[in-house]
Amino acid sequence: MTERVVLAYSGGLDTSVAIGWIAEATGAEVVAVAVDVGQGGEDLEVIRQRALDCGAVEAYVADARDEFATEYCMPALRANGLYLDRYPLVSALSRPVIVKHLVRAARRFGATTVAHGCTGKGNDQVRFEVATTSLAPDLRTIAPVRDLALTREKAIEYAERHALPIATTKHNPFSIDQNVWGRAVETGFLEDIWNAPTKDVYHYTDDPTFPPVADEVVVTFEQGVPVALDGVAVTPLQAVQEMNRRAGAQGVGRIDIVEDRLVGIKSREVYEAPGAIALITAHQELENVTLEREQARFKRGVEQRWSELVYDGMWFSPLKRSLDVFVDDTQRYVSGDVRLVLHGGRATVTGRRSETSLYDFNLATYDEGDSFDQSQAKGFIEIYGLTAKLAAARDEKFGNGADLGAGAQ
Repeated sequence: MTERVVLAYSGGLDTSVAIGWIAEATGAEVVAVAVDVGQGGEDLEVIRQRALDCGAVEAYVADARDEFATEYCMPALRANGLYLDRYPLVSALSRPVIVKHLVRAARRFGATTVAHGCTGKGNDQVRFEVATTSLAPDLRTIAPVRDLALTREKAIEYAERHALPIATTKHNPFSIDQNVWGRAVETGFLEDIWNAPTKDVYHYTDDPTFPPVADEVVVTFEQGVPVALDGVAVTPLQAVQEMNRRAGAQGVGRIDIVEDRLVGIKSREVYEAPGAIALITAHQELENVTLEREQARFKRGVEQRWSELVYDGMWFSPLKRSLDVFVDDTQRYVSGDVRLVLHGGRATVTGRRSETSLYDFNLATYDEGDSFDQSQAKGFIEIYGLTAKLAAARDEKFGNGADLGAGAQ
């Protein structure tokens, strides 16, 4: 029986050529798998037919936009997932859902190997392969560009020689990956980290220098998930799409960052994530109102570790799974409304309300009706500062007291 390889298929030049390239190099039949996570472009049926025309024995296509938004973007939102405190994990989040469909197709069509189009320098090779072995330890993985010497020049020559139904002349100067959660742009002149991004880099966002009239939106959350915008019920996918449109029109969510790749190099990336950044901003503020102080402090550390794990391709890891349980528990009371003003590249919180709020007006006010017993503050401070006081007295006793500087008398 001929072995089969399941290929993550985009419909572009490299993966179209990879179908025949893998078949010639390994003798295996290729099953093409295309997964729609909101990247736009051609219709899935067009992509499916192209895969068959390029030599695939089977072509599996999946509209995973709702699945991606609900099962991957929403957990990231609840975790305030930001790598290096800025990057909302646009590409990292999409890889595990794609791999899930690759493994599903491998089981369905009897494949023993999974293939992807990543290079040997990026994070995505790790994300694809670790996710694959986490879901199906028996499957092998190959990468035509990395393992089978499929260069861009060879891909163009192969496509022309075999008359494949794919354009070979268009060459975008950038490497672009996009989905419903955002858009990632790298390479080209951006590799010189002194070069500023030019207008043609951006697609999801308009220039924030010349914004339209400010846009006010009220985001309603239930247990950390947006369920309505301006009182109109939305699904997770609709929430992200609508905030992409509205925040994108105001230039919100542009990120230019030099980040630490998992493979050990630093890489300059430009991201656009208008919906993600606006929703995370609103969610963080609702947590400020509803999370208990120590819980909130601890969660910030969890968020950083969670983001690092996802960035590093460990979506299906035991630690990530355990952190998910903690994050889920913190979201029990994260329900309510947050009012945002979107304008000039910024998403600014101007109001918040929640029936599960820990904010008590009568405790917070300095006006009449104040219910905070200020007479208890003195004793609290004395006990709170006792250990520091004892340590300072010891320092004084052994000549290690605080240096108050030359001006001290």
